[in-house]
Amino acid sequence: MRNLVVLGAGTAGTMVVNKLRPRLPDDEWTITVVEPSPTHFYQPGFLFLPFGGLRPSDVAKPLRPTLTRGVRLVPAAVDRVDPEARLVRLEDGSELGYDYLVIATGTTPRPEETPGMAEGMGDSVHEYYTYTGANALAATLATWPGGRMVVHITEMPIKCPVAPLEFTFLADAWFTGRGIRDEVEITYVTPLPGAFTKPISSQRLGDMLTRRGIAIEPDFVVEQVDTEARTLTAYDGREIPFDLLVTVPLNMGADFIGRSGLGDDLNYVPVDKHTLLSTRYDTIFAIGDATNIPASKAGSVAHFAADVFVPNFLAHVDGRPMPERFDGHANCFIETGHGRGLLIDFNYETEPLTGVYPLPVVGPMSLLKETRLNHWGKVAFRWIYWHVLLPGRHLPVTAHMSMVGKKAPPAVSATTTTTPPAVPAGLD
Repeated sequence: MRNLVVLGAGTAGTMVVNKLRPRLPDDEWTITVVEPSPTHFYQPGFLFLPFGGLRPSDVAKPLRPTLTRGVRLVPAAVDRVDPEARLVRLEDGSELGYDYLVIATGTTPRPEETPGMAEGMGDSVHEYYTYTGANALAATLATWPGGRMVVHITEMPIKCPVAPLEFTFLADAWFTGRGIRDEVEITYVTPLPGAFTKPISSQRLGDMLTRRGIAIEPDFVVEQVDTEARTLTAYDGREIPFDLLVTVPLNMGADFIGRSGLGDDLNYVPVDKHTLLSTRYDTIFAIGDATNIPASKAGSVAHFAADVFVPNFLAHVDGRPMPERFDGHANCFIETGHGRGLLIDFNYETEPLTGVYPLPVVGPMSLLKETRLNHWGKVAFRWIYWHVLLPGRHLPVTAHMSMVGKKAPPAVSATTTTTPPAVPAGLD
């Protein structure tokens, strides 16, 4: 009997076990999931909680029913992994042996890593990347009279890189709907040189912010938050005042990854970006936000990676070459407010382009264009998540990015000296 242990039952971990359980015979394999939380969260829904767009029950459901039959659940936290002994040591002192290990413990916000940020949380400083934080921000916004709102990204990479832009667009629409938009000054503060990580989409999204009267402060590397003076200070000396700071704290992988010597400086597991196999141990894979792959930390990446991972895992454990190569495929609906949204589709090599998706000519989704259909695509995805993606059912969208329907930019002449904005390491 061989043992597969999966650490984490978020999006990636749940999809992996639900896809693998029917493919691994019960009399040959045990599958164990280690997850301390009794609740599974639909994390894209956190974005809507501050504006009353979803109820808390829409984004949180009991964990156990999301796992298919034949998967053992261990409700515990991990202390460390001993890869040489092939053991997972839990915080309660017990141990789990494994033949193969999948790390899918995601990434979490760490406000304590930025001086002054954690001290102001829940008062003048808020985040919406956790269930608790999103609900606390909802309570604050319900009575906030207006003033200077700063939407801020501490450092890349972060979970769902488009979410700060979505929050900014939704805030603009929400304040307009309340009739107080003229009383609110919104500034978008980012460590990137523009609104997003890729030149074409960065320009389009930046123009959208400008048209809404939202200021952009680029290349801002935060040094500290002063909650008494209500200022955000960068290492280059710039200060930005705020009445309400909505921040995305530094994101990091699970602490046990660092304690186990399996991670980089941010506790992300180094893996081959095409196979998701650890660069150090051929019995360990990582998937989803827990990896160091140069792709978005987003649910779509976890979905497409899981589709590639399953045949690769089955081949690897049988001693055969892994047949698939993950290309970093990601697509994201971006809510832009007022019942509209846009869609981006890209991978390791190709930035978001204009066009239609997923079919040529007919689409029906438009790329990098605000439409009502894109908004409804975002709304519908919540049902698809709970009933199709999470159970591991097939979704008729290829895991590999296709250029079908996309409009490639004109080729750059060899004599052209203009270069696109720099992209932070790990995001190209």
